[in-house]
Parts: sequence; structure tokens; C-alpha cells
Amino acid sequence: MELSTIWLFVLAAATLLIIPGPAVFYIMARSINQGKKAGLVSVLGVSLGGSVHVLAGAMGVSAILMTSATAFQIVKYLGAAYLIYLGCKTLFSKSAETASDIPEAPREKLGKIFYESALVEIMNAKTALFFLAFFPQFISPAAGSVTSQFLLLGTIFIILALLCDGLYAVLAASMRKRLVGRKASSKLMNRITGYFYIILGVFSAFASPLKT
Repeated sequence: MELSTIWLFVLAAATLLIIPGPAVFYIMARSINQGKKAGLVSVLGVSLGGSVHVLAGAMGVSAILMTSATAFQIVKYLGAAYLIYLGCKTLFSKSAETASDIPEAPREKLGKIFYESALVEIMNAKTALFFLAFFPQFISPAAGSVTSQFLLLGTIFIILALLCDGLYAVLAASMRKRLVGRKASSKLMNRITGYFYIILGVFSAFASPLKT
């Protein structure tokens, strides 16, 4: 893969990860209700679950490419359309999840928290869909093994997620009062996320033919 493509992926992934999503709010719930250690263990569990989706996605995309190059292009266009859909859905959502909406998580042993966090992420079909939509936009069959490229991007994404989610876990444990009731800030972040998804989807749709 070209270094410029990898850096573009890092920039796009980091932008998406900075804005809190369901997984981040789950991690924050653990960290707020049971402390920093529980939050960090949740981060590790969620990352393990994400890794499972990366492996499954790598095999799936590779199988699609083996079918035909046209099928792979169709996947990229469908992925771009899905990203645009996510952007519109985020922009026009009537209600935004905020830190004040964080559910209270029961106190549990760290081993159980890790297992439950991994299971929650593995069972999250939206994560699998997102990976299949997002990663192929940066993959080119001409650059070599599609499976290797997918795994490389997946590894980068998981590492970035570990760092970002870990930071949220630490902040949530130490800034409980400041995290409650920030509805206006959440709406702004939703708008930024929505526009970013749409821009990324449109850019991917037009750039896809050039990448293969």
C-alpha cells in the first residue's frame, strides 16, 4: 500500500474515533460506575471484539475479490453509499446520545467485564457493516494481497481505537461531573460526524475507480 493511502486512512479513522459512539459510551459507563481499571478492561474487551470483525472482514472481502473485480467494485460503491447513509442518519437524528444518557453498569469482576465487553462488540453487526464499508475504500487489488491490506488497516484501526477509547475511559473516571448534561456539545459532534461520513462517502464513490 502507498504510504499516502495509509496516512489518509489514519486521519479518517482518527477523526471518526475521536467522536463518541455507542462503544465509547459503554466504556464510559464502566469507568464512571466502577473506576478507571474497569473502564480500561472494557477497552481491551471491545478491541478484542473489533479484532474478530477485522479477521472476518478480511476473509469476506478477499472472497469477494476472488469472485470478480466487478464484485469488489460493487462492494466499494455500496460501502460509499452506506457511509453517506450513516452521515444523513446522524445529521437528521432527532435525538443525540449524551454523556447524561450513560446507563449505570453493575459492579462486576474484571474478568467478567472483559468477557462481556468482547461479546458485546462481537455481537454488534453494525461494527461488521462499518468495517466492510470503510476499509475497502482504501484498498487496491493492484497494491497486493487484499487480505493483507485489510488486516493492516484493521490493525491500525484497533490500535487507534485502543488509544482513543483508553483516553475516554481515563477521562470518564476523573471528570464525572463535567461529562453530564453536555447535550449541545453532543449535537455539534453529531453534525461533524454526519458531514464527515457524507464527505468520505462521496469522495470514496468518485475515487474508487482510480484505486483499482
